[in-house]
Amino acid sequence: MFVSESIEKKYSERLSRYVCAMRRGTPDRIPVRFLFQEVAGKYAGYTNQEIACDYNLAFDATRKIAEDLNVDAAMLNAIWSTYSVAKAASWKYMALPGVDIGLESASQFWEPSSESEMFLHKNEYEEFIKDPTAFLINKWMARSATRVKPAGSHVDFGHNYSLMAGAMAYNNYMHAFGPAAFNLKYKSGVVSANSGMIKAPLDIFADKLRGFIPSVIDSVENPKKLLRACEALMPHILNNALHSADPDKLVPITIWAHRGCVPFYNKKTFDNIYWPTLKPIFQEIISKGRQILFYGEGNWEAHYDSLRELPAGGIIYHLDKGDPALAAKKLHDKFAISGGMSYDILARGFRQDVREHLKDLFDILKGDGGYILDASALMMHDIKPENLREAVEYTLEHGVYSSGHNSNYLPVEKPDEISVIPHGSRPAGVCIPWQEESASYGALGGDIDLVKNKWEAADSDVYYYVWTSLLW
Repeated sequence: MFVSESIEKKYSERLSRYVCAMRRGTPDRIPVRFLFQEVAGKYAGYTNQEIACDYNLAFDATRKIAEDLNVDAAMLNAIWSTYSVAKAASWKYMALPGVDIGLESASQFWEPSSESEMFLHKNEYEEFIKDPTAFLINKWMARSATRVKPAGSHVDFGHNYSLMAGAMAYNNYMHAFGPAAFNLKYKSGVVSANSGMIKAPLDIFADKLRGFIPSVIDSVENPKKLLRACEALMPHILNNALHSADPDKLVPITIWAHRGCVPFYNKKTFDNIYWPTLKPIFQEIISKGRQILFYGEGNWEAHYDSLRELPAGGIIYHLDKGDPALAAKKLHDKFAISGGMSYDILARGFRQDVREHLKDLFDILKGDGGYILDASALMMHDIKPENLREAVEYTLEHGVYSSGHNSNYLPVEKPDEISVIPHGSRPAGVCIPWQEESASYGALGGDIDLVKNKWEAADSDVYYYVWTSLLW
């Protein structure tokens, strides 16, 4: 299925190199993995509006820049380019360039700031804890959208339209990933860098349920209730992560960890709420032989000791802010590291700046392997493509390991023990259980398993639409 033998050979080498480095091995050279965002559209000649309104353009732009720059792996996921889903579903919380905000802006997310705007009100914690899926369907979808009406109220054309159009647009978008992944692999020979997504339960509360400041207040005033609510999210986060993960268990599931670092939550909240509801999810995923790309947005130095509680090889730590030398000292003996390349230099520096910076960075992080080159943060419109090209060329020249071999790497260790993840009254992956649905059937017979399997498949589509909408 590859367009040529040379592309097939290139893909095989890139995949082996990438996996080797992620699993703390010594590859032939440092792999280059770039997580492109708006810079891909800029490189391909598109505006932010164009790639926000047409996700196929975004997929094509990502493939073009990845192929032209000769990177080993790139993020296929153009999750930021969802105009059709956002407006069809009438989301309140997403603003798009050339639609809600300026043409040169990146897509923006809005979160509630006053109690009246909350997607989950303070007096609704117990209802949410009892059945998160029912809460999302009955209340969250209406509060997070402009057209959807609350349960029990008079519905109108806009309500019915939004429910149907949002689901159809989401379905079309999800089905666009298959052809995009095919083209990235078989036409360009580039590895899709990640598959599947995690968010920390407390991050979800801050992003899409209570808002950041109210969640901080709740962590002080009602920490036990907030902890229980985060625990209620855990089985659904795990289910969603595994549902969309790489079936071959080669590329990692990614967590965008952006509120757990200092100074957003204090150490007490991290130790008592954030980490206890995230670590068991990690343990479950790692126990299944999978890795997690821990994309640590911000400075996570205060929590390096907590990360070290995870099994060796279980995560790839992505370095955004912080001292590369400290990350190497505290984490590199146990985990692969990616990132660390200065965003400022990529955006505002020149080619010589890139070379000098990478020399210093490689002196610290190259070691005997277990390092993947990437920018410190997702690459927005201000990144200079010529600086990315210089980074790749420097790596091809100076990122070589003399004794490297792409099949020489370490296994992912299993957790010594796995913390129990609580399960609510409605299982993860289910909206209407088969037992409830089939109770009304008047003549159920024949191949009952066939009927059951088809119902559960259709039901799970609704579940993932609702939960993906929250987790985005």
